[in-house]
Amino acid sequence: MGAILKELHNSASKFQFPSMPNENVDVKRETSYQEYNILGKGKMSYPSGMGTQIIKWSGYFWGAGRKKLASVNQKWIAPKTCASKLKNWQTKKTPLNLVVSEAGINEDVTIKSFEYKPFGGHGDYSYEISFVPYGDMKIYTTKELGIEKKAKKKKKTTRPSTKKSTKKKKTYRIVRGDTLCGISRKKYKTESKWRNIYNANKKVIEAAAKKHGRRNSDNGHWIYPGTVLTLP
Repeated sequence: MGAILKELHNSASKFQFPSMPNENVDVKRETSYQEYNILGKGKMSYPSGMGTQIIKWSGYFWGAGRKKLASVNQKWIAPKTCASKLKNWQTKKTPLNLVVSEAGINEDVTIKSFEYKPFGGHGDYSYEISFVPYGDMKIYTTKELGIEKKAKKKKKTTRPSTKKSTKKKKTYRIVRGDTLCGISRKKYKTESKWRNIYNANKKVIEAAAKKHGRRNSDNGHWIYPGTVLTLP
């Protein structure tokens, strides 16, 4: 299992974990509850949405004496270099894109926690790392949203349309963790339709990729939550 991190706003800055995670990658998301004290019934809990998703795993950065291990899946990197790069990203709260292909993970994240320590006599490091989803936040004024204008406008009476209703095209809004293959499997029961989805939404997908600082979407590899696709 391989894992790759890339800076969202600088795709040239990336890091491939030189060895596979020690165990399975854990993805955890719990339901949030709001508690109320109700007369005659006591304390009651009701679901109030989803909590923050957390992705985490543990693994090793092998020392120079273990360069040729089968678990080292690319050019060996010194453990201190690995730890320094990840710690720097965590400290700066750098927005990253995390891809763990075998686990179906393709998420924009920041590093929530990163701990490491040397062990043994070969210069090895053990580490634990966790990630939380990253999303840009923008606060709009009522003027930007056009709320003031809408309030002043008079309601127009509408008459029933006499035109024949046309069949609306089906759409799909991308959510975190989606891939075109996954959407194809979800909607068509097969992954083979991903290319049809990409061709039908090429302009939208490429525009979203450029908006997030990429030159292109790499034929639909980079897709982003909130993008609305038309299903062919």
